[in-house]
Amino acid sequence: MQEFRNNPLVSRDDLQGLAEYMISCAVKKLSPQKAWLNAGESGTKYPHKTAWAEGFLRPLFGLVPFSAGDAKGRDTGLWEVYRCGIINGTDPNSKEYWGDLKGKDQKIVEMTTLGLALAMVPEHVWEPLNHQEKENLAKWLFQINDAELASNNWVLFPVMVNMGLKKVNAPYSQEIMEAALDKIEESYLSDGWYSDGPTLQRDYYVAFAMHFYGLTYSVIMGDVDPQRAEIYRQRAAYFAKDFIYWFAKDGDALPYGRSLTYRFAACAFWSGLAYAGVEALPWGIIKGIVLRNIRWWLKQPIFDREDLLTIGYRYPNLKMAEFYNAPGSPSWAMKAFLVLALPADHPFWRAEEQELPELKSVSVQKQPFMIFSRTEQGGHIQALTSGQYARFEPSFMAAKYEKFAYSNVFGFSVPGGEYGLDQGAYDSMLALCEEGDNLYRVRRKCEFVKVSEEAVYSVWRPWENVRIETWLIPCGSWHVRVHKIKTNRNLASGEGAYAVNCDFYEDGPVQYEILSDDGSAKAFFPWASTGIVNLEGVRTGTVILAHPNTNLMYSRTNIPTLTGNIPAGEMWLSCAVLGVKSRSEAELSWENCPEYDRENNTFWIRYNGKCREYKEK
Repeated sequence: MQEFRNNPLVSRDDLQGLAEYMISCAVKKLSPQKAWLNAGESGTKYPHKTAWAEGFLRPLFGLVPFSAGDAKGRDTGLWEVYRCGIINGTDPNSKEYWGDLKGKDQKIVEMTTLGLALAMVPEHVWEPLNHQEKENLAKWLFQINDAELASNNWVLFPVMVNMGLKKVNAPYSQEIMEAALDKIEESYLSDGWYSDGPTLQRDYYVAFAMHFYGLTYSVIMGDVDPQRAEIYRQRAAYFAKDFIYWFAKDGDALPYGRSLTYRFAACAFWSGLAYAGVEALPWGIIKGIVLRNIRWWLKQPIFDREDLLTIGYRYPNLKMAEFYNAPGSPSWAMKAFLVLALPADHPFWRAEEQELPELKSVSVQKQPFMIFSRTEQGGHIQALTSGQYARFEPSFMAAKYEKFAYSNVFGFSVPGGEYGLDQGAYDSMLALCEEGDNLYRVRRKCEFVKVSEEAVYSVWRPWENVRIETWLIPCGSWHVRVHKIKTNRNLASGEGAYAVNCDFYEDGPVQYEILSDDGSAKAFFPWASTGIVNLEGVRTGTVILAHPNTNLMYSRTNIPTLTGNIPAGEMWLSCAVLGVKSRSEAELSWENCPEYDRENNTFWIRYNGKCREYKEK
C-alpha cells in the first residue's frame, strides 16, 4: 500500500490503480467458493455469515465503475473471481449461499451493489451466466420486494435492485420501485437537503446515500424517467452549495454523525455529481474535492497489514463503531470510485484540478441546524450545532450529533466509560451530574432549536426538572457559549473545549504549553491548540487527560475544561472556546478573546470591534 500512500493521485489512471489494488486485496481474502470475505473477527448485530457476504459485496462499489469506465476493460481477472462468488452466493444449494432475507436484514443493504452491477456492467455480471445462474441471481435479488425496510435511506435499495433487474430484462417490480421513489419524497426538506427518514439527523447519509443513489438513478433511468432524473440533479446542485463547506482546503472533511468508518465515502457525492453530469461547480473544483479527500485518507493509518480498511476513523478504533459495523463495512468508502465510470475524455478528467473556491467565513445552514466557521484560509472548519437527533439511538448518539461544536482538526470524542470527566471525554459539551455522583449527563435531545446569522439557540433538559437554554455564537477562531440554567437539583459541571492530540512522536523536544487557573484552561501544541475561558459563573480551569482511544482522530488527547457547581435555582454560565491549528496562532488569538456582558436576560458579545446583542427567547 505504501506506493499508493505516496502516489499523488492526480489522474484517472492513478485512481483506477488504487481501486484495482484495494479490490485485489479483498479478493485475496475470499473464501473457497469466493462468496464470503472474512475481514476480521469483531462482531456486529447481524450473523457472521451475513457480515462475510457484506465483505464480499461492498468492493463492487469500486469494481463496477472501474469496469464501466473502461470500454476495452483490463485483464485483471477480478470479474472471473467475482462471478464465481456471485454464482455461489445466490445458489441455494451452495455451502456459501447468502441466505434468504429475514426481517430488516443487512443483506438488503448489500443487494444495491448487484443492482448497480446489473445496470452498469451487465456484460460482466449477467451475460456470462447460464440460465440457472441468472434465475438464481434474479430470484435472490427479487426478495427485496417483500422485505421489511428500515424507515430511512433503506427505501432507496429496492429502487437500485429493481433498476438493475429491469435493465437486464429479469423479473422486477415496477410497483415497488414507484412506491419507493414516492416514499423518498417524504424525506425531502428544501435547499437540496433530505432527512435520513422521519428523524432530525442530517449527516453524511444525505450525501453518500440519498443523493448518491438519486444521481445514479438519474443517469441509468433518465431515459425512462426524465422528470425525476432532472429533479434529483437539481436538488444535488442545491445541496452542493452547502456541502462544500464540510470540506477543508487540504482535503479532509468534518467528522460528524454516524458511520464515519466509511472514510472517503464522504466525497462520493462529488463523484456522483460528475457521473450525472451536474456541473454544480467548475469541474476542476469538483475534481479537486474528490482527489484531495482520497489523498488525505491515504496518508492516515486506516489499513491493516493486509491492506484492508479497518473499522475506525483516522486510526483503527472499535470504540466509535456502530452496532452495524462489521469488519468489511468500511469498504462503503469505494462509493467514491463512481467517478471512474466516466470516460477518459470526460470534462471531469480533462479539467485541471483546482483548489476550493473562495468561501464565506461563516455559512448558516438551517436544514442541519449548523453554523459553519472557516478560519486559517479554510484549513480549519468549525460547525456549531444543536438539535440533530437520531431517534433510533445509534452508539454514542449524543457525542456524534449533540456536541456544541465539531472540527476537522480536533475531531470529537466518544465516552470510554461512565464514571468521571476523564472516562466521559466530554469535549465540546456541558456535562452535568448530581453532586457527589460523578455520573454525567449531557445534551442528547433538544426541545427547541433556532438557527440564525447570529447564533444557534437550543432548549434542552438533561433531567425533567433541569431546563437549559444554550446560545452558540461564532467568533472567528473562537466561539462563545452561553447557558441559562434553571434547576431543582444541586449539580456539578464540566464544560470542555476541543480534545487535542497530546502524543509526542517527534524525537526532539516539543514546545507545548498546558496551563489552567481559576478562569481558564489551555493545551497549546505545535500541531493544534485549544483553550477555554470562563466569561460568567464561578468555575475553575483544568486539563483532562481523556481515556485513550476516545477521540476519533487521535488515540491520546487533552481536553481543557471548566468545572464548577450549580446550586438549585437559576444560574447563567458563559465561556469562550478557541480552536486553531498551531501554537503560534493560538498565542496570538488568546489575547483577543471575545468579551461578554449581561444585564438581566440580555447579553452582549464583543469581538473584533463588533458588538452583538442577544435576548432570551
